[in-house]
Amino acid sequence: MEIVTGRMKKDTLELHELLREGITGNRVKVNGTVHTIRDMKTVAFIILRKREGLVQCIFEEGFSKFDLKDLREADTVEVTGIPAQSEKAPGGIEIRIEDIRVLSSPAETMPLPIAKWKMKTSLEAKLNYRPIALRNVRERAKFKIQEGIVRGFRDFLYEEGFTEIHTPKIGAKSAEGGANLFKLDYFHRPAILQQSPQFYKQMMVGVFDRVFETAPVFRAEKHNTKRHLNEYTSLDFEMGFIDGFEDIMAMETGFLQYTMKLLEKDYAAELALLDVELPKVDEIPAVRFDEIKKKAAEKYGRKIRTPYDLEPEEEQLISRYAKEEWDADFVFVTHYPSRKRPFYAMDDPEDETCTLSFDLLFRGMEITTGGQRIHDYKSLMAKMEARGMEDEGMEQYLSAFKHGMPPHGGLGIGLERLTMKLVGEENVRETTLFPRDLGRLEP
Repeated sequence: MEIVTGRMKKDTLELHELLREGITGNRVKVNGTVHTIRDMKTVAFIILRKREGLVQCIFEEGFSKFDLKDLREADTVEVTGIPAQSEKAPGGIEIRIEDIRVLSSPAETMPLPIAKWKMKTSLEAKLNYRPIALRNVRERAKFKIQEGIVRGFRDFLYEEGFTEIHTPKIGAKSAEGGANLFKLDYFHRPAILQQSPQFYKQMMVGVFDRVFETAPVFRAEKHNTKRHLNEYTSLDFEMGFIDGFEDIMAMETGFLQYTMKLLEKDYAAELALLDVELPKVDEIPAVRFDEIKKKAAEKYGRKIRTPYDLEPEEEQLISRYAKEEWDADFVFVTHYPSRKRPFYAMDDPEDETCTLSFDLLFRGMEITTGGQRIHDYKSLMAKMEARGMEDEGMEQYLSAFKHGMPPHGGLGIGLERLTMKLVGEENVRETTLFPRDLGRLEP
Protein backbone atom coordinates (compact mmCIF):
# COMPACT_ATOMS: atom_id res chain seq x y z
CA MET A 1 0.00 0.00 0.00
CA GLU A 2 1.12 3.58 -0.75
CA ILE A 3 0.09 6.73 1.10
CA VAL A 4 -0.52 9.96 -0.80
CA THR A 5 0.30 12.93 1.41
CA GLY A 6 -0.15 15.82 -1.01
CA ARG A 7 1.65 17.60 -3.80
CA MET A 8 4.92 15.94 -4.78
CA LYS A 9 8.11 17.94 -5.00
CA LYS A 10 9.67 17.69 -8.46
CA ASP A 11 13.35 18.06 -9.27
CA THR A 12 12.61 19.83 -12.56
CA LEU A 13 12.46 23.63 -12.43
CA GLU A 14 9.90 26.01 -13.94
CA LEU A 15 10.82 29.28 -15.63
CA HIS A 16 10.23 31.49 -12.60
CA GLU A 17 12.50 29.19 -10.55
CA LEU A 18 15.27 29.49 -13.13
CA LEU A 19 15.18 33.27 -12.68
CA ARG A 20 15.87 33.11 -8.95
CA GLU A 21 19.18 34.41 -7.63
CA GLY A 22 21.83 31.76 -7.05
CA ILE A 23 20.60 29.39 -9.77
CA THR A 24 23.24 30.28 -12.38
CA GLY A 25 26.28 28.02 -12.35
CA ASN A 26 24.45 25.14 -10.63
CA ARG A 27 23.28 22.00 -12.44
CA VAL A 28 19.48 21.98 -13.05
CA LYS A 29 16.81 19.87 -14.72
CA VAL A 30 14.18 21.43 -16.96
CA ASN A 31 11.44 19.78 -19.01
CA GLY A 32 9.56 21.20 -21.95
CA THR A 33 8.73 20.88 -25.62
CA VAL A 34 11.25 21.60 -28.36
CA HIS A 35 9.78 24.74 -29.90
CA THR A 36 12.49 25.25 -32.51
CA ILE A 37 16.09 24.26 -33.25
CA ARG A 38 18.61 26.69 -34.77
CA ASP A 39 21.59 24.62 -35.88
CA MET A 40 24.86 26.59 -36.17
CA LYS A 41 26.98 23.43 -36.80
CA THR A 42 29.22 23.16 -33.70
CA VAL A 43 26.64 25.06 -31.62
CA ALA A 44 22.85 24.91 -31.73
CA PHE A 45 20.14 26.89 -30.00
CA ILE A 46 17.33 24.66 -28.75
CA ILE A 47 14.32 26.68 -27.62
CA LEU A 48 12.02 24.91 -25.16
CA ARG A 49 8.40 25.90 -24.77
CA LYS A 50 7.02 25.84 -21.24
CA ARG A 51 3.79 27.05 -19.70
CA GLU A 52 5.41 30.31 -18.58
CA GLY A 53 7.28 31.06 -21.80
CA LEU A 54 10.38 30.07 -23.73
CA VAL A 55 13.74 28.81 -22.40
CA GLN A 56 16.87 28.96 -24.53
CA CYS A 57 19.21 25.97 -24.31
CA ILE A 58 22.66 25.64 -25.90
CA PHE A 59 23.96 22.46 -27.53
CA GLU A 60 27.77 22.32 -27.88
CA GLU A 61 29.70 19.56 -29.62
CA GLY A 62 32.11 17.90 -27.20
CA PHE A 63 30.19 19.13 -24.14
CA SER A 64 26.61 18.01 -24.76
CA LYS A 65 26.31 14.22 -24.42
CA PHE A 66 23.86 13.51 -27.25
CA ASP A 67 23.64 13.71 -31.01
CA LEU A 68 21.72 16.76 -32.21
CA LYS A 69 20.40 14.71 -35.15
CA ASP A 70 18.38 12.62 -32.70
CA LEU A 71 16.34 15.67 -31.67
CA ARG A 72 13.26 16.97 -33.50
CA GLU A 73 10.92 19.92 -33.15
CA ALA A 74 7.89 19.00 -30.99
CA ASP A 75 9.87 16.42 -29.00
CA THR A 76 9.06 16.63 -25.30
CA VAL A 77 12.31 16.45 -23.37
CA GLU A 78 14.05 16.68 -20.03
CA VAL A 79 17.24 18.73 -20.11
CA THR A 80 20.10 18.60 -17.63
CA GLY A 81 22.51 21.52 -17.79
CA ILE A 82 24.09 24.64 -16.34
CA PRO A 83 22.11 27.91 -16.42
CA ALA A 84 23.83 31.19 -17.20
CA GLN A 85 22.67 34.76 -17.64
CA SER A 86 22.24 35.98 -21.22
CA GLU A 87 20.82 39.32 -22.34
CA LYS A 88 19.81 37.90 -25.73
CA ALA A 89 17.96 34.86 -24.39
CA PRO A 90 14.21 34.90 -23.56
CA GLY A 91 13.87 35.83 -19.91
CA GLY A 92 17.57 36.69 -19.71
CA ILE A 93 18.77 33.15 -18.98
CA GLU A 94 19.97 30.17 -21.02
CA ILE A 95 20.97 26.59 -20.19
CA ARG A 96 24.18 24.99 -21.39
CA ILE A 97 23.02 21.41 -22.05
CA GLU A 98 24.96 18.50 -20.59
CA ASP A 99 22.43 15.82 -21.48
CA ILE A 100 18.89 15.48 -22.76
CA ARG A 101 16.25 12.78 -22.40
CA VAL A 102 13.48 12.49 -24.99
CA LEU A 103 10.15 11.78 -23.30
CA SER A 104 8.05 11.56 -26.46
CA SER A 105 8.32 12.32 -30.18
CA PRO A 106 5.74 13.50 -32.76
CA ALA A 107 4.44 11.09 -35.35
CA GLU A 108 4.24 13.79 -38.06
CA THR A 109 5.82 17.12 -38.88
CA MET A 110 4.10 20.32 -37.80
CA PRO A 111 1.29 21.47 -40.14
CA LEU A 112 1.81 25.12 -39.12
CA PRO A 113 4.94 27.25 -38.55
CA ILE A 114 4.27 27.71 -34.84
CA ALA A 115 7.83 28.83 -34.01
CA LYS A 116 7.52 31.99 -36.11
CA TRP A 117 6.88 35.23 -34.24
CA LYS A 118 3.77 35.90 -36.34
CA MET A 119 2.20 32.98 -38.15
CA LYS A 120 1.30 34.12 -41.65
CA THR A 121 -1.50 31.60 -41.76
CA SER A 122 -5.17 32.03 -42.59
CA LEU A 123 -7.69 32.10 -39.76
CA GLU A 124 -9.35 29.03 -41.28
CA ALA A 125 -6.09 27.06 -41.09
CA LYS A 126 -5.48 28.21 -37.52
CA LEU A 127 -8.96 27.07 -36.50
CA ASN A 128 -8.68 23.75 -38.33
CA TYR A 129 -5.44 23.05 -36.41
CA ARG A 130 -6.43 24.89 -33.25
CA PRO A 131 -4.53 22.76 -30.70
CA ILE A 132 -1.39 23.17 -32.81
CA ALA A 133 -1.80 26.86 -33.69
CA LEU A 134 -2.13 27.78 -30.01
CA ARG A 135 1.39 26.47 -29.39
CA ASN A 136 2.60 29.69 -31.00
CA VAL A 137 3.47 31.90 -28.03
CA ARG A 138 1.61 34.95 -29.33
CA GLU A 139 -1.54 32.96 -30.12
CA ARG A 140 -1.35 31.40 -26.68
CA ALA A 141 -0.90 34.78 -25.00
CA LYS A 142 -4.40 35.90 -26.04
CA PHE A 143 -5.91 33.19 -23.89
CA LYS A 144 -3.67 33.90 -20.92
CA ILE A 145 -5.00 37.46 -21.05
CA GLN A 146 -8.52 36.05 -21.33
CA GLU A 147 -7.80 34.01 -18.21
CA GLY A 148 -6.82 37.26 -16.48
CA ILE A 149 -10.16 38.85 -17.41
CA VAL A 150 -12.14 35.94 -15.92
CA ARG A 151 -9.89 35.88 -12.87
CA GLY A 152 -10.42 39.62 -12.39
CA PHE A 153 -14.19 39.20 -12.73
CA ARG A 154 -14.29 36.42 -10.14
CA ASP A 155 -11.87 37.95 -7.65
CA PHE A 156 -13.44 41.40 -7.76
CA LEU A 157 -16.97 40.10 -7.28
CA TYR A 158 -15.90 37.80 -4.44
CA GLU A 159 -14.47 40.88 -2.73
CA GLU A 160 -17.80 42.66 -3.28
CA GLY A 161 -19.78 39.92 -1.53
CA PHE A 162 -21.11 38.05 -4.56
CA THR A 163 -21.80 34.30 -4.53
CA GLU A 164 -20.78 32.23 -7.55
CA ILE A 165 -23.58 30.08 -8.95
CA HIS A 166 -23.84 27.43 -11.67
CA THR A 167 -27.10 27.36 -13.57
CA PRO A 168 -28.45 24.75 -16.06
CA LYS A 169 -27.95 25.27 -19.77
CA ILE A 170 -30.88 23.07 -20.79
CA GLY A 171 -34.26 24.62 -20.09
CA ALA A 172 -37.94 24.62 -20.95
CA LYS A 173 -38.22 28.36 -21.62
CA SER A 174 -35.82 31.09 -22.73
CA ALA A 175 -35.27 34.32 -20.84
CA GLU A 176 -34.76 36.32 -24.02
CA GLY A 177 -37.45 34.84 -26.27
CA GLY A 178 -37.33 35.21 -30.03
CA ALA A 179 -36.59 32.68 -32.73
CA ASN A 180 -32.86 32.34 -32.19
CA LEU A 181 -33.12 29.24 -30.00
CA PHE A 182 -31.41 25.87 -30.30
CA LYS A 183 -34.24 23.39 -29.74
CA LEU A 184 -33.69 19.81 -28.64
CA ASP A 185 -35.54 16.70 -27.64
CA TYR A 186 -35.18 16.16 -23.89
CA PHE A 187 -36.49 12.63 -23.26
CA HIS A 188 -39.45 13.24 -25.57
CA ARG A 189 -40.07 16.71 -24.16
CA PRO A 190 -39.25 19.95 -25.99
CA ALA A 191 -36.33 21.87 -24.54
CA ILE A 192 -33.91 24.64 -25.50
CA LEU A 193 -30.30 25.63 -24.89
CA GLN A 194 -30.28 28.72 -22.71
CA GLN A 195 -29.54 32.10 -24.30
CA SER A 196 -28.54 33.46 -20.89
CA PRO A 197 -28.78 32.57 -17.18
CA GLN A 198 -31.16 35.51 -16.70
CA PHE A 199 -34.10 33.74 -15.02
CA TYR A 200 -31.88 31.77 -12.68
CA LYS A 201 -29.65 34.60 -11.58
CA GLN A 202 -32.70 36.78 -10.87
CA MET A 203 -34.25 34.02 -8.79
CA MET A 204 -31.00 33.65 -6.85
CA VAL A 205 -30.95 37.35 -5.96
CA GLY A 206 -33.83 36.44 -3.65
CA VAL A 207 -31.48 33.93 -1.98
CA PHE A 208 -27.98 35.45 -1.94
CA ASP A 209 -28.61 39.15 -2.82
CA ARG A 210 -25.56 39.17 -5.13
CA VAL A 211 -24.68 36.38 -7.58
CA PHE A 212 -22.46 35.83 -10.59
CA GLU A 213 -21.64 33.16 -13.14
CA THR A 214 -19.12 32.58 -15.94
CA ALA A 215 -20.57 30.06 -18.37
CA PRO A 216 -21.49 29.38 -22.01
CA VAL A 217 -24.65 30.71 -23.61
CA PHE A 218 -26.17 29.74 -26.95
CA ARG A 219 -27.68 31.83 -29.74
CA ALA A 220 -29.09 30.21 -32.88
CA GLU A 221 -28.43 33.31 -34.96
CA LYS A 222 -27.64 32.76 -38.62
CA HIS A 223 -24.98 35.45 -38.64
CA ASN A 224 -21.67 35.03 -40.39
CA THR A 225 -19.87 38.13 -39.19
CA LYS A 226 -16.63 38.91 -37.40
CA ARG A 227 -18.49 39.69 -34.15
CA HIS A 228 -21.01 36.85 -33.78
CA LEU A 229 -20.73 33.35 -32.34
CA ASN A 230 -23.37 30.71 -31.72
CA GLU A 231 -21.77 29.73 -28.41
CA TYR A 232 -19.86 32.19 -26.30
CA THR A 233 -18.86 32.72 -22.69
CA SER A 234 -20.92 35.24 -20.76
CA LEU A 235 -19.74 36.93 -17.57
CA ASP A 236 -23.00 37.54 -15.71
CA PHE A 237 -23.85 39.13 -12.41
CA GLU A 238 -27.06 40.18 -10.71
CA MET A 239 -27.29 42.28 -7.54
CA GLY A 240 -30.15 43.19 -5.22
CA PHE A 241 -31.04 46.22 -3.11
CA ILE A 242 -29.89 48.67 -5.76
CA ASP A 243 -30.95 52.31 -5.88
CA GLY A 244 -30.93 52.34 -9.67
CA PHE A 245 -29.27 50.91 -12.76
CA GLU A 246 -26.38 53.30 -12.13
CA ASP A 247 -25.27 50.90 -9.37
CA ILE A 248 -24.80 48.20 -12.03
CA MET A 249 -22.68 50.48 -14.22
CA ALA A 250 -20.59 51.47 -11.21
CA MET A 251 -19.98 47.81 -10.33
CA GLU A 252 -18.88 47.03 -13.88
CA THR A 253 -16.54 50.03 -13.86
CA GLY A 254 -15.02 48.72 -10.62
CA PHE A 255 -14.53 45.30 -12.24
CA LEU A 256 -12.76 46.87 -15.22
CA GLN A 257 -10.50 48.95 -12.97
CA TYR A 258 -9.61 45.92 -10.86
CA THR A 259 -8.98 43.74 -13.91
CA MET A 260 -6.75 46.21 -15.76
CA LYS A 261 -4.54 46.50 -12.66
CA LEU A 262 -4.41 42.70 -12.41
CA LEU A 263 -3.42 42.36 -16.08
CA GLU A 264 -0.77 45.02 -15.69
CA LYS A 265 0.71 43.25 -12.66
CA ASP A 266 0.40 39.53 -13.43
CA TYR A 267 0.12 39.41 -17.23
CA ALA A 268 2.78 41.92 -18.23
CA ALA A 269 4.66 39.35 -20.34
CA GLU A 270 1.58 38.51 -22.41
CA LEU A 271 0.65 42.18 -22.81
CA ALA A 272 4.18 42.88 -24.06
CA LEU A 273 4.10 39.91 -26.46
CA LEU A 274 0.96 41.28 -28.10
CA ASP A 275 1.87 44.96 -27.70
CA VAL A 276 -1.38 45.61 -25.85
CA GLU A 277 -2.14 49.10 -24.61
CA LEU A 278 -4.53 48.81 -21.69
CA PRO A 279 -7.58 51.10 -21.94
CA LYS A 280 -8.44 53.99 -19.65
CA VAL A 281 -10.95 52.94 -17.00
CA ASP A 282 -10.63 55.63 -14.35
CA GLU A 283 -13.79 57.33 -15.64
CA ILE A 284 -16.40 56.05 -18.11
CA PRO A 285 -18.92 58.50 -19.61
CA ALA A 286 -22.62 57.53 -19.64
CA VAL A 287 -24.87 59.10 -22.29
CA ARG A 288 -28.49 58.56 -23.25
CA PHE A 289 -29.26 56.42 -26.28
CA ASP A 290 -31.21 59.07 -28.18
CA GLU A 291 -28.74 61.86 -27.40
CA ILE A 292 -25.59 60.03 -28.45
CA LYS A 293 -27.21 58.75 -31.64
CA LYS A 294 -27.91 62.35 -32.63
CA LYS A 295 -24.48 63.62 -31.60
CA ALA A 296 -22.65 60.94 -33.58
CA ALA A 297 -24.93 61.38 -36.59
CA GLU A 298 -24.40 65.15 -36.63
CA LYS A 299 -20.64 65.02 -36.13
CA TYR A 300 -19.93 62.33 -38.72
CA GLY A 301 -22.72 63.11 -41.21
CA ARG A 302 -24.51 59.78 -40.91
CA LYS A 303 -28.28 59.50 -41.27
CA ILE A 304 -30.10 57.67 -38.45
CA ARG A 305 -31.75 54.66 -40.09
CA THR A 306 -32.70 52.58 -37.04
CA PRO A 307 -34.26 54.68 -34.25
CA TYR A 308 -34.69 51.79 -31.78
CA ASP A 309 -31.27 50.13 -31.81
CA LEU A 310 -27.60 50.75 -32.62
CA GLU A 311 -26.16 49.47 -35.86
CA PRO A 312 -22.53 48.23 -35.81
CA GLU A 313 -21.39 51.35 -37.68
CA GLU A 314 -23.09 53.53 -35.07
CA GLU A 315 -21.29 51.69 -32.28
CA GLN A 316 -18.01 52.50 -34.01
CA LEU A 317 -18.93 56.17 -34.46
CA ILE A 318 -20.14 56.54 -30.87
CA SER A 319 -16.87 55.04 -29.60
CA ARG A 320 -14.95 57.37 -31.89
CA TYR A 321 -16.98 60.30 -30.55
CA ALA A 322 -16.25 59.25 -26.94
CA LYS A 323 -12.54 59.03 -27.67
CA GLU A 324 -12.35 62.36 -29.46
CA GLU A 325 -14.59 64.30 -27.09
CA TRP A 326 -13.82 62.70 -23.73
CA ASP A 327 -10.65 60.63 -24.34
CA ALA A 328 -12.68 57.57 -23.27
CA ASP A 329 -12.06 54.00 -24.44
CA PHE A 330 -15.37 52.82 -22.93
CA VAL A 331 -18.76 54.51 -23.08
CA PHE A 332 -22.09 53.55 -21.47
CA VAL A 333 -25.14 54.09 -23.67
CA THR A 334 -28.21 54.28 -21.44
CA HIS A 335 -32.04 54.37 -21.67
CA TYR A 336 -32.50 51.97 -24.57
CA PRO A 337 -35.99 51.92 -26.13
CA SER A 338 -38.38 49.59 -24.34
CA ARG A 339 -39.39 47.83 -27.56
CA LYS A 340 -35.82 46.53 -28.00
CA ARG A 341 -35.40 45.27 -24.44
CA PRO A 342 -36.78 42.04 -22.85
CA PHE A 343 -40.00 42.06 -20.85
CA TYR A 344 -38.17 42.01 -17.49
CA ALA A 345 -36.37 45.33 -18.19
CA MET A 346 -37.73 48.13 -16.02
CA ASP A 347 -39.23 51.04 -17.93
CA ASP A 348 -38.23 54.57 -17.04
CA PRO A 349 -41.10 55.94 -14.89
CA GLU A 350 -40.55 59.36 -16.49
CA ASP A 351 -40.77 57.98 -20.03
CA GLU A 352 -42.06 54.44 -20.46
CA THR A 353 -40.84 54.26 -24.04
CA CYS A 354 -37.32 53.95 -22.55
CA THR A 355 -35.83 51.45 -20.12
CA LEU A 356 -33.46 51.84 -17.19
CA SER A 357 -30.88 49.85 -19.10
CA PHE A 358 -27.55 50.26 -20.86
CA ASP A 359 -24.96 48.83 -23.20
CA LEU A 360 -21.24 49.27 -22.70
CA LEU A 361 -19.27 49.98 -25.88
CA PHE A 362 -15.53 49.35 -26.03
CA ARG A 363 -13.44 50.56 -28.95
CA GLY A 364 -16.34 50.41 -31.37
CA MET A 365 -18.25 47.33 -30.19
CA GLU A 366 -20.94 46.46 -27.68
CA ILE A 367 -19.50 44.13 -25.05
CA THR A 368 -22.12 44.41 -22.29
CA THR A 369 -25.88 44.62 -21.93
CA GLY A 370 -27.43 45.31 -18.54
CA GLY A 371 -29.87 47.31 -16.50
CA GLN A 372 -32.48 47.38 -13.77
CA ARG A 373 -35.13 44.64 -13.71
CA ILE A 374 -38.79 44.73 -12.77
CA HIS A 375 -38.96 43.34 -9.22
CA ASP A 376 -42.70 43.79 -8.50
CA TYR A 377 -44.82 40.76 -9.42
CA LYS A 378 -47.88 42.73 -10.55
CA SER A 379 -45.78 45.05 -12.70
CA LEU A 380 -44.00 42.10 -14.28
CA MET A 381 -47.28 40.36 -15.11
CA ALA A 382 -48.74 43.59 -16.51
CA LYS A 383 -45.79 44.01 -18.88
CA MET A 384 -46.02 40.40 -20.01
CA GLU A 385 -49.73 40.85 -20.66
CA ALA A 386 -49.11 44.06 -22.61
CA ARG A 387 -46.70 42.15 -24.83
CA GLY A 388 -49.13 39.28 -25.35
CA MET A 389 -46.86 36.82 -23.51
CA GLU A 390 -47.95 33.56 -21.86
CA ASP A 391 -46.51 32.46 -18.54
CA GLU A 392 -46.31 28.78 -19.53
CA GLY A 393 -42.85 27.44 -18.69
CA MET A 394 -42.06 30.44 -16.48
CA GLU A 395 -44.03 29.46 -13.40
CA GLN A 396 -40.94 28.82 -11.28
CA TYR A 397 -39.37 32.12 -12.33
CA LEU A 398 -42.54 34.07 -11.58
CA SER A 399 -42.96 32.29 -8.26
CA ALA A 400 -39.87 34.03 -6.94
CA PHE A 401 -41.52 37.39 -7.60
CA LYS A 402 -44.83 36.30 -6.07
CA HIS A 403 -43.01 35.78 -2.81
CA GLY A 404 -41.08 39.06 -2.80
CA MET A 405 -37.93 40.29 -4.56
CA PRO A 406 -35.70 43.28 -3.79
CA PRO A 407 -34.97 46.00 -6.35
CA HIS A 408 -32.25 44.46 -8.49
CA GLY A 409 -30.37 44.52 -11.76
CA GLY A 410 -27.45 42.97 -13.53
CA LEU A 411 -25.56 42.49 -16.76
CA GLY A 412 -23.89 40.07 -19.15
CA ILE A 413 -20.43 40.64 -20.66
CA GLY A 414 -19.26 38.84 -23.80
CA LEU A 415 -15.87 37.46 -22.78
CA GLU A 416 -14.60 36.77 -26.30
CA ARG A 417 -15.59 40.21 -27.55
CA LEU A 418 -13.95 41.94 -24.60
CA THR A 419 -10.77 39.96 -25.18
CA MET A 420 -10.90 40.64 -28.93
CA LYS A 421 -11.07 44.42 -28.51
CA LEU A 422 -8.51 44.41 -25.70
CA VAL A 423 -5.83 42.60 -27.72
CA GLY A 424 -6.67 44.40 -30.96
CA GLU A 425 -8.07 41.55 -33.06
CA GLU A 426 -10.64 42.08 -35.82
CA ASN A 427 -12.44 38.73 -35.62
CA VAL A 428 -13.98 37.28 -32.46
CA ARG A 429 -12.90 33.78 -33.53
CA GLU A 430 -9.30 34.82 -32.88
CA THR A 431 -10.11 35.05 -29.17
CA THR A 432 -12.41 32.03 -28.96
CA LEU A 433 -10.67 28.83 -27.98
CA PHE A 434 -12.83 26.53 -30.15
CA PRO A 435 -15.36 28.68 -32.06
CA ARG A 436 -18.86 27.53 -32.85
CA ASP A 437 -20.47 29.36 -35.75
CA LEU A 438 -22.65 28.63 -38.78
CA GLY A 439 -20.07 26.37 -40.35
CA ARG A 440 -17.91 25.05 -37.52
CA LEU A 441 -18.57 22.19 -35.11
CA GLU A 442 -14.96 20.97 -34.92
CA PRO A 443 -12.45 20.77 -33.44
